[in-house]
Amino acid sequence: MTATSDDKLGFASDEDVPLPYMARTRDYYLAIGYDTPYRWAHYTSAPFQPLKKPLDQSRVTIITTAAPYDPTKGDQGPGAKYNGGAKFYSVYAGDTGETHDLRISHIAYDRVHTSAEDSGTWFPLPQVLRLAREGRIGEVAPRFFGAPTNRSHRVTIESDAPEILARCRADGVDAAVLVPNCPVCHQTVSLVARHLEANGIATVVMGCAKDIVEHVAVPRFLFSDFPLGNSAGKPHDIPSQALTLELALRVLESAPGPQTTVRSPLRWSDDPIWKRDYSNPALLPPEELARRRAEFDAQKVIAKGNREGAA
Repeated sequence: MTATSDDKLGFASDEDVPLPYMARTRDYYLAIGYDTPYRWAHYTSAPFQPLKKPLDQSRVTIITTAAPYDPTKGDQGPGAKYNGGAKFYSVYAGDTGETHDLRISHIAYDRVHTSAEDSGTWFPLPQVLRLAREGRIGEVAPRFFGAPTNRSHRVTIESDAPEILARCRADGVDAAVLVPNCPVCHQTVSLVARHLEANGIATVVMGCAKDIVEHVAVPRFLFSDFPLGNSAGKPHDIPSQALTLELALRVLESAPGPQTTVRSPLRWSDDPIWKRDYSNPALLPPEELARRRAEFDAQKVIAKGNREGAA
């Protein structure tokens, strides 16, 4: 068939499919000079813990990879460049009864096609609190938890995930909603979800990197085909954020078994250009690739110093 006849049939663009983040990031890092591809965590089965109580009787928490804003750590505002100095390296907790300023100065969230201005797109605490007031959720746990974005599978599996489990148990958590941002964040929360589920706490991951989450194999996954940094809905769009959380809770309640993925019906836009643009080395001239390599090397040095200081 010709392109013209395809158009008459109403076909979507061939680019309008979930973005292959693992392949794209592999090609990107090869292009800037890193010749050892990262190995993503991979499982072919997942643990599964049905909700022990109806959701309107359950205590729910949030697990996020967003970092508390620290004005001493440089630019963490909307659209800020990757800021390795703002990363956190150990599990933290926040009081769900207070207001929090969490930022996403992570590497590799989409800085071109999204604004990072509205924390409701990555930290759904206001929506969770609303649903608790309305009786959709039994109650919100007293604390939410921050999961460090760690490229080391072993650190996440053997240290961070058990720490989050212990804190969830201390707070009597029945279910957890996990919200990642960058590509490695999606791997991190997926590994944490597996650990929680294997130890009796039901989970649902809300995310945008379908290939990464499914590669890890999680119990339940709500996939939103949005640019990274928008796992909890569209920016400045409260109905989108409300619907995204509601869909995640429905997956939490009704998934028939492990590795259940449900795709949100919401679309980012009718133009899939953001998928073509994301970390695409074919669209970057050699001088830009070299600049990005130098910038990334500098951030690695900063992050290494902070990690050693936190140890």
